[in-house]
Amino acid sequence: MNSSLPTLADIRTPALTTALQHKLDNKTKPLGSLGRLESLALQLGEILGTESPALDQPQLVVFAGDHGLTARGISAFPSDVSWQMVENFLAGGAAVSVLARQNGISLTVVDCGVNHDFLAGLPAGAQRPGLLVRKVANGTADSSTQAAMTVAQCQKALQNGREIVKSLPGNALLLGEMGIGNTSAASLLLARLAGLDIELCTGAGTGLDAPAVQRKTAVLREVLTCHAEARAPLEALAALGGFEIATMVGAVLQAAHERRVVVVDGFIATSAVLVAHALQPLVLQRCVFAHRSGERGHEFMLQYLGVQALLDLGLRLGEGSGGALAWPLLQSACTILRDMASFESAGVSEKSAPETSAV
Repeated sequence: MNSSLPTLADIRTPALTTALQHKLDNKTKPLGSLGRLESLALQLGEILGTESPALDQPQLVVFAGDHGLTARGISAFPSDVSWQMVENFLAGGAAVSVLARQNGISLTVVDCGVNHDFLAGLPAGAQRPGLLVRKVANGTADSSTQAAMTVAQCQKALQNGREIVKSLPGNALLLGEMGIGNTSAASLLLARLAGLDIELCTGAGTGLDAPAVQRKTAVLREVLTCHAEARAPLEALAALGGFEIATMVGAVLQAAHERRVVVVDGFIATSAVLVAHALQPLVLQRCVFAHRSGERGHEFMLQYLGVQALLDLGLRLGEGSGGALAWPLLQSACTILRDMASFESAGVSEKSAPETSAV
C-alpha cells in the first residue's frame, strides 16, 4: 500500500540526555529515589527538547467508529452504543469527560466512521462544539467476509488523523476511542503484527462471559484465515482494523513527527501505536503508556513493544480514561525537573563518600 507518511528523527541526543540526567541526579534527594518519575521526566525532556519541559494545552481526542464485524455477535453491546456514547461525551457525562474537566484537558470527539448522523437537523455547514466529523464511511465492512476497509478508505483515515493533529494546539496528545467491536479489531492486529495466537489476544471486551469469549475467538480466527495474505502493517490495518484505529494511527504519526507527547490509553489505543510503530519504530520515543488494561491482550501488546505502563488499575473502559488519570503524573514529572532545587541552589550538603579505614 503506497503511503506518504511523516518520517521521524531520533530525539535522543547524547548532549540533552546527559544534561537531563545530570539535572535529575543533582536534585535534593537520594540518587534515583523518585523511581520511575525520574525516567518519565527524562523522557518528557527528550520529547520536548528541553531541560525544563512544560506541558501546554493538552488535547484528549476520542476517535469513534463502528465495526461491521459486530454482526457476528462479538460484542456484549449493540453497535448503537457507539453513537449513544458519543452523545454522552458531547454532553459531558462520560468518565473521560469528567476526568478531562478535572485535569484541565481539552476534549474533542472525532466521528471517524460512526453509523449515525450527528449533524442531522442542523443548518448546512453547522458544527457542534467538541465534535469533528471526519467520517470515512458509516462503519467498516464485516471483516469475516471482506476487508474492513478499502485501501482508499484506510489512506483517507490516516490522512484525517494527521490533519486533525495539525489543527490542534498544544504539545501533548492523549488518545481515546469509542467503537463497539473495537477490542476485536485490536486483538486481530495484535495477533497478526506480533505473530501471536488469537486466543492469547482475545478478551471479554465490554463484558462477555467465558463461552462468549470462545465464540468471539473462533470468529476472529476465521477473520485471520480470510485475510492470511494481509501481512504488511497497512495491509493488516485495512483488512482487520477500524476507521477509528486507522485515524488514530495517522494522528500518532503526526504527533510524533511534531514532537508532541503522545499519551497512550489502553488496548485499542495501543493497537494504533502498534501499527504506527511497525511503520516508524521511533514513534515509541514519543509515547507514554498510561496504564495496563484489564483486557487480556494488552499485556502481550505492551510486552511486544517492550514498554511499561505507568498505572495498573484493572481499567478496561477505554475512552482515554486511563490517559486522563495518568496525566497528573506527567505534570509532576515536569514540575520536579523544572522547579525542584538542586543541592547547590538549596545549600544542602550532598552525601559524602564513605570514609576509608586507617591501615
